[in-house]
Amino acid sequence: MKYSFLIGLSLILWLSLFLSSYAQTQQAEGNSTRPWTYWWWMGSAVTEPDITYQLEQFARAGIGGVHIIPIYGVKGYEKQFIPFLTDRWLAVFAHTVREGKRLGLGVDLTTGTGWPFGGPHVSPDMAAKEWKINNDKLTSIPTKQQVKRPAPGGQGLVIDYFSKQAVEQYLQQFDSTLIRLPEKPRAVYNDSYEVYGANWTDNFLTEFQVRRGYDLNNQLAAFLDTTRTETSLLVHQDYHQTLAELLRDGFAKTWSDWAHKAGYRTRNQAHGSPGNLLDLYALADIPETESFGSSRFAIPGLRVDANYEVDRFGTPNPLAMKFASSTAHLMGKPLVSSETGTWLANHFQVSLSQIKPQVDELFASGINHIFYHGIPYSPQAETWPGWLFYASTNYGPTSHFWPHLPLLNHYIERCQARLQTSKPDNDVLVYFPIHDLWTTQAKSAGGIHQLEVHHVERWLLPQPFGQLCEQLSTRGYSIDYISDGLLSSLTASKQGIRSISGAIYQVILVPRTTYIPETSLRELAKLARQGAKIVFDGQLPQQAAGFYNHKARSEEVQRLGKSLQQLPTVTVSKGVFETMNRLGIRVELWAAEGLSFIRKSRGYGHPGYGHPQRTLSTDTTQYFITNLSNHFHQNWIALSATGQVNRYDPLTNQSQPLPIRKGSNGQNEVFLQIEPGQSYFVNVSPGNPVYANSASQKRIVDNSTAKSVTLRNPWQIQFVTGRPAMTLSTTIPVLTSWTTLSDSAGYFSGKARYTTTFDLPTGANASAYTIDLGDVREVAEVRLNGQPLGTAWCIPFRLSIPPNRLKPSGNQLDIAVKNLSANYMRLYDRQNPGWKKFYDINIVDIRYKPFDATHWEAMPSGLLGPVTLTPVGQ
Repeated sequence: MKYSFLIGLSLILWLSLFLSSYAQTQQAEGNSTRPWTYWWWMGSAVTEPDITYQLEQFARAGIGGVHIIPIYGVKGYEKQFIPFLTDRWLAVFAHTVREGKRLGLGVDLTTGTGWPFGGPHVSPDMAAKEWKINNDKLTSIPTKQQVKRPAPGGQGLVIDYFSKQAVEQYLQQFDSTLIRLPEKPRAVYNDSYEVYGANWTDNFLTEFQVRRGYDLNNQLAAFLDTTRTETSLLVHQDYHQTLAELLRDGFAKTWSDWAHKAGYRTRNQAHGSPGNLLDLYALADIPETESFGSSRFAIPGLRVDANYEVDRFGTPNPLAMKFASSTAHLMGKPLVSSETGTWLANHFQVSLSQIKPQVDELFASGINHIFYHGIPYSPQAETWPGWLFYASTNYGPTSHFWPHLPLLNHYIERCQARLQTSKPDNDVLVYFPIHDLWTTQAKSAGGIHQLEVHHVERWLLPQPFGQLCEQLSTRGYSIDYISDGLLSSLTASKQGIRSISGAIYQVILVPRTTYIPETSLRELAKLARQGAKIVFDGQLPQQAAGFYNHKARSEEVQRLGKSLQQLPTVTVSKGVFETMNRLGIRVELWAAEGLSFIRKSRGYGHPGYGHPQRTLSTDTTQYFITNLSNHFHQNWIALSATGQVNRYDPLTNQSQPLPIRKGSNGQNEVFLQIEPGQSYFVNVSPGNPVYANSASQKRIVDNSTAKSVTLRNPWQIQFVTGRPAMTLSTTIPVLTSWTTLSDSAGYFSGKARYTTTFDLPTGANASAYTIDLGDVREVAEVRLNGQPLGTAWCIPFRLSIPPNRLKPSGNQLDIAVKNLSANYMRLYDRQNPGWKKFYDINIVDIRYKPFDATHWEAMPSGLLGPVTLTPVGQ
């Protein structure tokens, strides 16, 4: 008994020490469940008091950390500029990290200023290169590209990302400065690959011969051939393969090794690079994707900036986002991040209701660590609108939505707390055949394939890989990607295909592929012999990748293919989805109705659980489901997981059980209501389902189709606070934009209060109601009969009215609505044009033209309605 007591005491002491250590680590690293933000230091003209003041604002608003990017400065503040990595700069950075620890905010840092890496320490021999023909030989010349948007002290040439020596030399400046500080950032950061025209390095020919087995100069005619002969295609595969390996080994590995030695994690945006994104992300501690522009969701009422040029900038795409999340799932990386909301709309025109669907798309794509893009450092003494970064969106204190940003922050925190503490539960690994891509015409500068997130139509969507992944996703399969390099990290057993993270997949799917390294087929054969299910779409690859000894190696590919076909777990399928069904691969059929989702598992079992063959009794299957279309509203749906089901609403922090019935095919079905724009977690926990009886099922359906009542009494509107000052108070018979009430109202940015009264319909017997505010521009704070009801800030603008809050007659409804700052900027930009005082690009609009708001039309503002009541629980 005494022995048991001592063991118990030891466990308590150990647990308390662990929790204390964990709390200190969390404080030092910030709160990753909260959204973080890019924090641009303009000219690094920062002071300790202003740093503290702004960090305190961020912490109060629910932000979990900052990512410092020193950039160009503000005119008139030249004397306050602090050159990068000087003693004074290191002092203010150390102050930032100390204050971050005090406030529970993490700090990340770009390893440089602006982007890409480069600066005054980069000599011409370290700088980015391109190839040139000289005397019938391939030679190296500098691209002369300069760092984009550099901060004072950061101007200079861009480094050669393919050169290990150049990267090591570049990082030496941090060894003598940053690393010596006792205060360290959580992570260092590399932005998306934007080294334009760089396609060479000084020792490329030597590396090529070592890695590919022949002298590229001996195949110069094929390398320069534009008629796309077979030899030319194979040589270009080898050329791209070498670039990819040099980028991986020369930059990504070198940078990561340096960071780990210094005690930093790495955040890397691999996209845009001429390498295999999966292999590059695998070397980062936190892989990071990007959401640039708006996704054009078919959500009723969701505004899209008509001036955004899709052809020029592209739109976000979940298939591109999955390159980062797939690697995180495979490699066991707990965090996978995204630059979020860049150029979502023009300056002063972005609403919270536009941000949330973009965040939901990221969550459904496997992202669990949101970084706002972003907040410019702006001194307290600076008048509105403060210092601004050229690329919208501004999430900072001078933004019109700052008072309500905590609502979005809390929503994200609740989601990420669940997404970060759950394990991937995907069944399908899709092989990424990059060698087939390398045989297509490159559309980027320098004649190379740059795998960017902006224009997936240039490289991803046209390929059989992209087309198949689109079909898999829309049909409801849960997928991740696998590269040639990561195949060797997999093992297989009766349970399935296990990655080094412990995630378990049920099948490897190889899209229609022409070229494949024979080493990859050997890895697939090894897995198949261990019991892995492997499906080839339509055909087996017939050719080896690369020029060297191509005929003999292709014969080996064909031999391996024939031997693979003899294995019982390998299928060459002319109907992939029929084959997947035969193999019992799970599919969420309801996804075909326009719902996006990610399925994960939470519990104490080993990673990869969630499949019936590997679910432990303590495991819960977790779905994050978001409706980013206008097709689904409510219906009975069959989840692939079975058990007791509840729905968690991260918007309200409320949970409720979902009704279950037996479907016509014997499957369990749950009744899910999810309107366009809404998102929920649906959790399936172990236990016997509790079925709704026939009467309950009828009541559920009746409630879902209950008729709404429109409030038709006149509304009193009174302007409360804002710019310019307004004292207008009037009564309107029907709801309309307040910009129509007077000329001056078209310039007003601020808050107006709407008031009306209403009676319940005769004979109403509902226990509770939902109020739908219709079209809100932009955020509505609602009070009912003198009591706060909540704040509606995202589509649909709905709030629940608890039981007994309504009276049969004489109900009073007060709605305070805050609009955008765009209308006031129409006036301010005319009266105070001097606010646009930034170096480099200064301020531009969404088309990258000089910013001018004076010609804008007034944007609709206020409560546009209609406002309706819907009974619940009759």
